[in-house]
Amino acid sequence: MQRILCLLAFICATTQSIAQHLFELKKGVVEFVSDAPLEVITARSKKLSGLLDIGKKQFAFKVEMKSFDGFNNAMQKGHFNENYMESNTFPLAVFKGKIIEDIDLDKKGTITVRAKGKFIVHGVEQERIIPVTLKIGPQRTISVSSKFNVMLADHNIKVPKVVIEKLSPEIWVTVNGIMTEKP
Repeated sequence: MQRILCLLAFICATTQSIAQHLFELKKGVVEFVSDAPLEVITARSKKLSGLLDIGKKQFAFKVEMKSFDGFNNAMQKGHFNENYMESNTFPLAVFKGKIIEDIDLDKKGTITVRAKGKFIVHGVEQERIIPVTLKIGPQRTISVSSKFNVMLADHNIKVPKVVIEKLSPEIWVTVNGIMTEKP
């Protein structure tokens, strides 16, 4: 009987600690920059959302393509959504997978981990490993930041020759957010 009680206590403690390792991103920003020879285009979205399960080392993030603002003019935003990203057909960019390194929530400070997973843009899935900087803060918060490139050709995003000097084939993406422990 004592063994059964110990086993039940262990299971309850383990279940409780796993539940305490789920973090949600409610405040996040994604920004992209196209630095072409004749034009620099910058846009950003505050519609980034995501989950991080520290115990399982799994994550999933998404951003709505139509939520990006900025650009150099309204026409660019229209071309972005209609001609390049085809946002009605492919409304989300998604990155989901696993964290390669361990994350110790008891060690406050900044660490860099590698996120390995499926990066889906324009309906095309690419296996990616993206470096992510995590700052473990008080009250079990995690600040997340990352900068990585996206090659348009890798996601079948076609650039017409008429704008080839105004749109870079390599887009730089910056992600910043704060994750809080999910109750």
